[in-house]
Formats: sequence, C-alpha cells, structure tokens
Amino acid sequence: MTLVVFVLAPQVHLLDVAGPAQVFASAADLGATYDLHFVGTRARVASHQGLPLDVATSWPALTTDDLVLVPGWKIPDRPDWRQPVDWTQLQRLIQHHDAGGTVGSICAGAFALGAAGLLDGRLSTTHHEVQDLLQHRYPATRVLRDRLFVEDDRVVTSAGIASGIDLALDLVAGRDGPALAARVARTMVVYGRRNGQAEQLGAMLRCRDHLRETVHRAQDFIDAQFDQKLPLAQVAAVCGVSERTLTRAFVEATGLTPLRYQQLLRCEKAELLVTQGATRESAAQAVGFDDARMLRRLRAGTRTRPSSTC
Repeated sequence: MTLVVFVLAPQVHLLDVAGPAQVFASAADLGATYDLHFVGTRARVASHQGLPLDVATSWPALTTDDLVLVPGWKIPDRPDWRQPVDWTQLQRLIQHHDAGGTVGSICAGAFALGAAGLLDGRLSTTHHEVQDLLQHRYPATRVLRDRLFVEDDRVVTSAGIASGIDLALDLVAGRDGPALAARVARTMVVYGRRNGQAEQLGAMLRCRDHLRETVHRAQDFIDAQFDQKLPLAQVAAVCGVSERTLTRAFVEATGLTPLRYQQLLRCEKAELLVTQGATRESAAQAVGFDDARMLRRLRAGTRTRPSSTC
C-alpha cells in the first residue's frame, strides 16, 4: 500500500488538493494500492474557496515508497508574505526525502519545499505568476518556466492549479504503468498534457481524446508493452476486430497507425531516458529498438512532418 500524504496549509486551493487526490483515488478504484491521508497543523483548515477541510494533526508512519505532496494556497497581495507551512511539517518533508521518499508540490506549495531547503541545487517550477518570486527567494534552485511539472532527485514541483492533475498522472504512470494512468485520465475525462521533462506520456495521453472504445483497448494493450514487438494481428485479436478495421479506426481516432503510435511512445520514452543521463544507444535498446539509428530516423521524421491530429 502506497500512502499519499497531502500537507494542507491555511487558504489552500481546493483544486490543488482535489485534482491530485482524485487521480490517486481513481487509480485505487482501478486496482492500484493508494491510501490517501490529509494532514495539517490544526484539525480544520480553511480553504481559499471557503470550504473548511477536516484533517489529521498527526502523520502516518511512512516508508520510502510513499508520497508527500504540498498543495498550494492563495498568495497574499503583499510583498512580505511568508509561506504558511510550519516548521514541524517542513521537518517531516525533509525527513521523508532524506529517508529516500518522494516529496512534491502543486502551485505555491513549492515555496514550502524551498523553505525546507529541498529545492536547493535542484530544478523546480511553480505558477507562472510567482516564478520570479520563487527564484528570488530561493536562488539555489533553478526555476524552469512554461513547464507543467519538473522532477529532480525525488522532488517534484508543478505549476498552477490543474497541473497537479498532470503531476499525479505522471506519478501513477511511473509507479503503476502508463496504461493505468491512461485509464485514470479517461475516468476523469481529462485531456492530459505533458511537459518537456515528462514527454514520454505526451502521445499516450494526447491520443486519448476520442470515444472509440476499440481504439482505447488497442492503446491499453500497446501502452502496457510498447517496448515489445507487437504484430498488428496480435493487437487486432486483442480488440476482436480485423487488422484492416483496427487500422482504419485507429487512424480516424488518433491520426496515427498503431505502429506509428507505438514508435512515438518509444521515442518519447527514449528521449526522457537521455535527459536522465542515458546514452542514446542504451535508451534506444531500453525501449525496444535494436540500436539508436532507428531512434534518430524516427525523431527526424517527427520534426519534419506536420503534427498529428492527436
């Protein structure tokens, strides 16, 4: 069982909490093992939207597999405001990360991670309206702009409000596989987007913006084993249709053939591995290519052709 602990500060934004919480709860409904906890300094936290939230004042026992997330809050309209998460809670964040766990933030929650020293020497992001302030207050971090979320050494930060959903989907994908993340996105009826640091799921979620159940079944099958050789006949058999019917439906729904969709997933995953330090050769082999030459050819073709409809 993976615990997901949300640290709620006064004036917390409801969607900063509810969006990621819904992702993990939906994943649990689909068979994943997530147990959600909400903690704060006081037993009742006033949200910025006016709805009071009852929370626990004590933390559950954590393991390195567990997640701790700090949702953002309404930033006061004055230059001297201070982040509202108290030192006791910040120490818990530090302890969890020091022990090997993952901590993260949504929107202004990044200021709590900064106050805890967890952004020092790491990449980060936050809401576009306060990126400059985050960089000014915590100069030891490098704030990346125009990113939905950034992960660096088990510290994940996301941009404003709804981007917490993207962050949570990525965390689910990393722990339980991209197919489950896609099912969660479908359940929540969200159009998931990815940023440059997590591009491996870009095509997977972009191409889910349709209602063709046969194509969704094919995508579920491909997503779960995109690094394997998947003959079209095998994919079609899983969906209970002919190869011709599947190809036609797939192109109509996504703008891609099943093979091109699989190749795009492989390319995006390989590019992510390269950004994490892998060589292009090892990254290509890790995603199912024989060598890096195919990866280079496919990436070059992607850059020279118009964007797909998905």
